[in-house]
Amino acid sequence: MTRMSAAERRAALTEAALRVVSREGLAQATTRAIVAEAGMSLASFHYAFESRDELIDELIGVVVARERKAIAVDELAAAAEQGASLGDLLEAGMLRYFEHLREDPEHEQAMLELTQYALRSPERHPLAIAQYARYVDLLVEALAAAAELTGTTWHLPVDQVARVLVAFSDGLTITWLVDRDDAAAARVAAAAADAVSRMADPR
Repeated sequence: MTRMSAAERRAALTEAALRVVSREGLAQATTRAIVAEAGMSLASFHYAFESRDELIDELIGVVVARERKAIAVDELAAAAEQGASLGDLLEAGMLRYFEHLREDPEHEQAMLELTQYALRSPERHPLAIAQYARYVDLLVEALAAAAELTGTTWHLPVDQVARVLVAFSDGLTITWLVDRDDAAAARVAAAAADAVSRMADPR
């Protein structure tokens, strides 16, 4: 194949791993399966990653970055300027995440499977911790910005509020993956936004 830089190899292998996990499950996402999906050799894999776990960690980072883009953290200011309340911003963010889920449910199924994979053995548990730490960090950024833009203050440390919102998001994700009820998911998003917004007061 065309000569690629280490960064390009990492990106291609990460995308290949996501496709394999989404399509066949993590158990089938062996190093050989991933390089076959990417059209690379095993030597190429070891040139880019030291281990399969390092690739999985990279995969988590890529998906979280896409979720950040999906909830449009960078667009909060524009919405606030148009008079959106804290609850409005939270609900819009939840609904944008839901649209991301609807457009590519296999990606979220892959992330859920990655969590279970990491929880099955003590040596992999740090992967699950890192995965959820990234979710919390993403929401800390969004919640802090939303509060600042709407002139509100959180009752609790913002990382604790973020953990509540992660729990709501997980519930929405799993329930929708089971029943594919769009209207019910939208109601969950609205309820989550309402509940979380009550954890803040005007300054």
